[in-house]
Amino acid sequence: MYKPLKLTLIFLLLSVSFFSCTDDDVMIETALSADNYRQELNVSYGADSDQVYDIYLPENRSLNTKVLILVHGGGWTSGDKNDMNNIKDVIRQDLSNYAIVNINYRLADENTQAYPTQIDDITSVINHLKTNRTNYIISDRYGFIGISAGAHLSMLWSYAFDTENNVDMVCSIVGPTNFTDPAYLDNLSPEVQVLLDAFGADLTTSFLEEVSPLHQASITAPPSILFYGGMDPLVPTTQGIALDEKLTALGVTHEFTLYENEGHGWIGNNLLDTWTRLRLFTLTHF
Repeated sequence: MYKPLKLTLIFLLLSVSFFSCTDDDVMIETALSADNYRQELNVSYGADSDQVYDIYLPENRSLNTKVLILVHGGGWTSGDKNDMNNIKDVIRQDLSNYAIVNINYRLADENTQAYPTQIDDITSVINHLKTNRTNYIISDRYGFIGISAGAHLSMLWSYAFDTENNVDMVCSIVGPTNFTDPAYLDNLSPEVQVLLDAFGADLTTSFLEEVSPLHQASITAPPSILFYGGMDPLVPTTQGIALDEKLTALGVTHEFTLYENEGHGWIGNNLLDTWTRLRLFTLTHF
């Protein structure tokens, strides 16, 4: 559903050190591991092969180290966490004090609807991170960066399913926000309809509101930063504009950027602008 962000950068490859210890040295091992960079790939958080994540833990971390969760796009039916590797690398370079969790989730198909499956997977990721918090040496404060379908899931979970108020920030890059929008309900685009079909065939108004971040947003929504393209063929401009207006009415801290001449993703100066704004927003609110 989107083309991965294209950023050219040079970054340092870090090696991971492992330490052995006796039972008496547990506290020493913990201190040493917290001082060093650590990564684990394809960590399983469920029984399905798609229920895995990569975690990148910065050096000198503590139980106050916040966690950025990356959620890939792909129309709820495709995509992979590797699509987010470019943005992961930029975060490691420019926001080096944050832990990063890059997730996969179960994809929708003829036997599996996107909702609630993918929301349940995000809940499982959060629970898994909490269970392993002292092992990873991280906090229980989370921020989401999602693109396209991943942005929709990030917003929906943050607005409607964060029952313990662990989310401090959410970023939507071209994420759908409102499936009751006439631009979706009355669409004549086979490509758009295929995306909506990921949620099932019998889509009632109440169901569409349930899966729409716009309808789930409340005064408790975390700070949100939104990026949209004015010529996006998949996510109408009204999606971003309507959520901007809703969050303004609710008094929720947020920023909204519309690139009038961009589509469903962009490169060049506008991409650099997106990262500049997102980086500052993250440092300010998370």
